[in-house]
Amino acid sequence: MKKWVIPDIHGCAVTLKTLFEDHIKPTAGDTIYFLGDYIDRGPASKEVMDYVMQLQRGPAKVIPLLGNHEEYMLKTWNADRERKQFLGVKTKSGIQKEWELNGGAETLKSMGVKWPAEIPQKYIDWIKTLPYYLELDQFVLVHAGFNFEAEDPFSDKQAMLWTKDYEIKPEKIDYKTVIHGHTPVNLEFIDKIIKSEEQPFIDLDNGVYMTKRDGYGNLLALEFTEMKYIIQPTLDDIDF
Repeated sequence: MKKWVIPDIHGCAVTLKTLFEDHIKPTAGDTIYFLGDYIDRGPASKEVMDYVMQLQRGPAKVIPLLGNHEEYMLKTWNADRERKQFLGVKTKSGIQKEWELNGGAETLKSMGVKWPAEIPQKYIDWIKTLPYYLELDQFVLVHAGFNFEAEDPFSDKQAMLWTKDYEIKPEKIDYKTVIHGHTPVNLEFIDKIIKSEEQPFIDLDNGVYMTKRDGYGNLLALEFTEMKYIIQPTLDDIDF
């Protein structure tokens, strides 16, 4: 009975499948948590979402969280559906241009569509089901982090998706450890922070798409009953 946490995948479907088929090999009784950002930047966002949905059918229990890139896609999808044509010509909304610059162009290509409104409904519906965070006995799982300046850190949903720079106030989360992704850090830092008993957080994002930068470009999986982790080098063809 193992418990795995996996951070940002960013459209790297081959890497994700290899991680599971060669290393994790989930069985009944295992639990797998995903920290969001399944899409954008990598070449196969559709395939990543399909694979996670497949994993949700068992045998392990699978709980995926929402990431800021899924929120990006959802907002762009809504904006595109509401956008009217001018003189019979459809133009990109501002948020679509912004999303495409941040990896959305790769996601649209993966989906085989030009416009966000053409993304199949099942992916939109799936994203709408994803929770922002999850509390466990010793950990709090979230995509990015929390706003500890707020009286209730769990009230600021945007911080959960987007925050990068914050100081943890452990008393506000019952002295649990925050496990998150969103902000890429190098392998040396990740190793140090997992092995430390004094750190109030663990950042697992190694920038799976950052294959040209030393110390980055891997997808990690942390098994937190034993606090051991797997490093899966990126196998997808990244052009980002």
